[in-house]
Amino acid sequence: MTEPVFRLSRVSGFPVKDDDLLADLRRVAELLKGSKVTQAQYSEHGTYDCTTHIRRFRSWNQALIKAGISLSHRVDISDEQLFENLFQLWQHYGRQPRRSELALPPSTISQSPYNRRFGSWIAALKAFVEYANSTGVESLDIAANKTIELSRKTGRDPSLRLRWQVLQRDRFTCCGCGASPAMTFGLELQVDHKIAWSKGGETVLENLQTLCSLCNLGKSNE
Repeated sequence: MTEPVFRLSRVSGFPVKDDDLLADLRRVAELLKGSKVTQAQYSEHGTYDCTTHIRRFRSWNQALIKAGISLSHRVDISDEQLFENLFQLWQHYGRQPRRSELALPPSTISQSPYNRRFGSWIAALKAFVEYANSTGVESLDIAANKTIELSRKTGRDPSLRLRWQVLQRDRFTCCGCGASPAMTFGLELQVDHKIAWSKGGETVLENLQTLCSLCNLGKSNE
């Protein structure tokens, strides 16, 4: 039997569409006849590299969620990561998140780790609020740039506690247009410097404000 003359091949360097990445994740899940796909399993059976999914969707679990695949069993999640995920949900919805929303973006952690660590969803929320409202040493700063210039009193990125204080003070409402995720689904809130950090503004409560992504973009274009 002769080999086909024409063959379909992917052009090197050509960007992969999000739908193609997600479709391939679902294909691997069906191939494995299970509801979960680990990075090791995808590396063995997938078409693309795991790092492509992580770069595109910010994390492996976020890619799984967007593909409609259950999150892999995780037992090594720190309290800081659990609290950061809760903060992202609170910020996204502009209100206390519901347990069912752990299975939806932007959450990257399912409810099981919260139940294992705190015993219940309500206990997890209580622990988060106590942490965020505490005045202890702010050791949690997952998203922050760790390189702090010696001439500055503060780093560029506010900690979780500080972001929480700003959003609570501003009632999870944009200081520019008054919009809120609680009233406008999908609205993205951001914590912004009133005086830019690059222009000498410090990362302190008095110099921070809540802006929606559109108002923040307009501010940066001024």
